[in-house]
Amino acid sequence: MSSRNSFQAAPNRTSSATSSVPSLAAVADPPPRYVDGAAMDYFVIEMVNALRASSAVATARAKKVEREMIDAGLMPVPAPAPPALRNDKMRDSMGSNASRSSLSKEGHEGEEEELRARLEAIGMHVGANMAERLCHDRGLFSDTLDAIKFVCKDLWNACWEKQVDNLRTNHRGVYVLQDNAFKPLTHLSGWEGRADSLRRAKVYVAMSAGVIRGALARLGFQPVVVPEVTNLPQCTFQVKLPKGS
Repeated sequence: MSSRNSFQAAPNRTSSATSSVPSLAAVADPPPRYVDGAAMDYFVIEMVNALRASSAVATARAKKVEREMIDAGLMPVPAPAPPALRNDKMRDSMGSNASRSSLSKEGHEGEEEELRARLEAIGMHVGANMAERLCHDRGLFSDTLDAIKFVCKDLWNACWEKQVDNLRTNHRGVYVLQDNAFKPLTHLSGWEGRADSLRRAKVYVAMSAGVIRGALARLGFQPVVVPEVTNLPQCTFQVKLPKGS
């Protein structure tokens, strides 16, 4: 009798196990998972700091390899700086403490450029994946203006929770996207004044420029995206599309 009861209970166990398996619709289109905005801000700050340190190490390694190749005779010695430029640097170095720091300005700019390039590359991966996810039920964009409108509305809302405030074009492949309160810059400030804040903003918008570039590249366009920050938290992106795209 006990064996019969256990045999009859077996289908119930099977049905409960079957009900615990997620449906195909849930697997194909899983519910979104949200991250706190403050946590994302902290993550971006730490990411920039980590990439800045990594870029400095990579730049120093490249310079070391270059010196070793020059010493071994595998590379020609770089041409010296022009006398006029060298005299200007010496004249600047005899001034105040601020002018003395101008000698290392070129090296600092090189490190910042390497950092912005890395952030833009990360943004391109993010933008490409976002565009693919947002366009999985859309057709191909036959017009460049439609693709730009997709960036201004759908992509902007998915990434920065709003739409572009202003879109301008010269009808020759150049589009200007303006956001009067760009979210990655709303909490950005510098302790050395406005110039320091704008310098930091150029770093933090590099990834956003990569997101726009990667999204348009996934849609079949090859744009050139140039961010510009003149007044925080406003940001302008100039998107140039080649002719015939």
